[in-house]
Amino acid sequence: QVQLGESGGGLVQVGGSLRLSCAASGRTLRAYVMGWFRQAPGKEREFVSAITWRGERIYYADSVKGRFTIARDNAKNTVYLQMNSLKPEDTAVYYCAADSGDFKILNQKPDYWGQGTQVTVSS
Repeated sequence: QVQLGESGGGLVQVGGSLRLSCAASGRTLRAYVMGWFRQAPGKEREFVSAITWRGERIYYADSVKGRFTIARDNAKNTVYLQMNSLKPEDTAVYYCAADSGDFKILNQKPDYWGQGTQVTVSS
């Protein structure tokens, strides 16, 4: 069993930056794909980014390419999402997720989810 805990959310102005962290506990995330999703009020949850165990494959939603960067520290069982040039439309609850394969992450059906952290971008 894997427990995921997000942190780093908050209120930021347009154009600002935030770094989200997701720490995993319960078991090692060796070979797990880690991802970030978000859900804005009144909208469906959407994929944001994902990274494989060694970082050999990294995925981004078109809406965040060039602004967000995903990274992981396997020694710390932690994945990060650096968010720059934030826009009001980035406002959402951001969720961390983990799965043993790319397919389920990219199809929003990972085995493990975090509880989410709120990101609010004010204009």
